[in-house]
Amino acid sequence: MPIITLTTDFGEKDHFAGAVKGGIYSALEDVRIVDISHSISPFHISEAAYIIQNAYKSFPLGTIHIIGIDSELNPENKHIAVYLDGHYFVCADNGIISMITQEFRPEKMVEINIHDRLKSNFPVLDVFVEVACHIARGGTLDVIGKDIQQIKQLKGITPVINADASQIIGNVIYIDNYGNVITNINKTLFENTRKGRGFNISARTVRFNKVFERYSDAINFDVHPDRREEDGKKLAVWNSSGYLELAIYKSNPSTVGSASTLFGLGYRDTVTVKFI
Repeated sequence: MPIITLTTDFGEKDHFAGAVKGGIYSALEDVRIVDISHSISPFHISEAAYIIQNAYKSFPLGTIHIIGIDSELNPENKHIAVYLDGHYFVCADNGIISMITQEFRPEKMVEINIHDRLKSNFPVLDVFVEVACHIARGGTLDVIGKDIQQIKQLKGITPVINADASQIIGNVIYIDNYGNVITNINKTLFENTRKGRGFNISARTVRFNKVFERYSDAINFDVHPDRREEDGKKLAVWNSSGYLELAIYKSNPSTVGSASTLFGLGYRDTVTVKFI
């Protein structure tokens, strides 16, 4: 049974996500639809790339991923279908694929050219669904598009290491649902630069000199629960995707607050690691 995933900035209030699902089910009787997220910030390509990059690898090979972010067709925003790392991606050529493909080179890319057969003012429903269902039936990319060799390139913000490798300057790239702050500093880069040295992590007014492997590693369970520093405890952790995350233990933005609000950190803000 084919799997089609959906990642959009449609939100949950409007009819758009439901209409796209209905369009897929109308075209395919036997299909699984999986929502990765419909809560991407409007037109936020780098946020969508982070989520998709960390989600798609969990799906079986051959999965088809519809990305409905900034998808309106215009002369500078073509529609493309890409075969990458054993998966299919159907989206606009707005740079998002270049941000997902930092590790892998696409095996095939086409510019979708079926628009003259369709009436479309809702391209995710009218175009992307048509293409995804064609692929799900076993159709080839050559039938729905013409080969291209280049796609729009967007470079995500990348960490900077100073000349003597005593410092990494990174940035916030994502704020998750708990208000935790994810940086673009991954564990491999950190350890390769660190070379066994101590370190201090700073971001605005907060400081850390330890990074935990799990959130609960920050809690001393030998202490009686009544005397533990637990809810609201600030910590740095390697998240499940291997990125440095600044967090609040059991964060709840509406009660104890979140790392983003309490630390005063937002997208692109600087996070610095100094090795000592």
